[in-house]
Amino acid sequence: MIYFDNGATSFPKPNIVMQSALNAIRNFSFNSGRGGYRQSVRAAEKIYSVREKVGSMFGFEPQNIAFTKNCTEALNTAIKGSVKKGDRIIISSLEHNAVWRVVSKLKNEGIAEVDIADYDYDDDVCVSNFVKLIKPDTKLIVCMSTSNVFGVAFPIAKIGAEAKKRNIRFIVDGAQTAGIMPLNAETDNFDILCAPGHKCLLGQMGTGFMAVKEGISLNTLEEGGTGSNSLDSAQPDFMPDRFESGTLNNSGIISLGAGIDFINAKGMKNIYMHEMRTARLLYDGLNQDSNAVLYTPRPVNGKFAPIVSFNYKDYSSEKVAAFLAKNDIAVRAGYHCSPLAHKFFGTWDRGTVRLCPSVFNSVKDCEFFLNTLKKL
Repeated sequence: MIYFDNGATSFPKPNIVMQSALNAIRNFSFNSGRGGYRQSVRAAEKIYSVREKVGSMFGFEPQNIAFTKNCTEALNTAIKGSVKKGDRIIISSLEHNAVWRVVSKLKNEGIAEVDIADYDYDDDVCVSNFVKLIKPDTKLIVCMSTSNVFGVAFPIAKIGAEAKKRNIRFIVDGAQTAGIMPLNAETDNFDILCAPGHKCLLGQMGTGFMAVKEGISLNTLEEGGTGSNSLDSAQPDFMPDRFESGTLNNSGIISLGAGIDFINAKGMKNIYMHEMRTARLLYDGLNQDSNAVLYTPRPVNGKFAPIVSFNYKDYSSEKVAAFLAKNDIAVRAGYHCSPLAHKFFGTWDRGTVRLCPSVFNSVKDCEFFLNTLKKL
């Protein structure tokens, strides 16, 4: 199979990730830190080492990394934990439903008002679109680092700088970039980063994290056993226990750490450059096909994630994807859980076919895809 659906989840997983998951099941299947026996302590140490890896990659203290089951859970926790009745939230015009549905519910319940800032290819215009929406009751900005549908990147550092000037909390959704493009809490001026472990970080499904800057206070989304302060009826007020009720996914978290090891060994920049070259091969081939419709300029480094969305002839995106699937090419079709993006780019009528290459894709994969598509 030729796999171009890495925007949904990465495949294949590096050998080191698969081996670490199996090793974790064999040797770290103990409730980390909740027992006085040696195996429990070792499991806690292993989990903490992954917190250190995440913290080092993204500019957070390791104790401020809370593991979640995915990026959606992290975003729900971060957004709902940040607002109170009467607050106003700004999001972008390209947000995933993991943000859009959350803020829509808050609005419908009368908790918060929501403003939407339009994306623009010009960074200064894009930032201005956020700034002009800021009002005295704006308490939160939430923005994806890049679009999961069209790959376009937001000027996160500049948006964050404007938020910081006004003491507005800034949450970044790093679903499509955490692991392939630099994201740093200090240099990019964000307060909270939410990301999955199973996409660019190459870990298992069922993993993600919410990374929080020191001093940021959040209300909880759920409460339960943490192994700490067990005699107190209140949820702990310290990280990461405050947001890690119940048993952790040890094998998933440890495999996430192995994914970070793979990225560090290969070099994040090298991975990104390879994936962008592959994305441009796909884009250029489609651009030369008169039957293909593209919606963005040619992907350039630093301004795009390695994602290409297109449509073909007058076919529905689902029909194109089904044809490719019959030829053992895996792509994603439809709306990609992001109706805002399709409304903005004018693809509301049929969605798009999305191509998301990875470090494991080759030139031959691209050529096979392009030659196969012409047979439709």
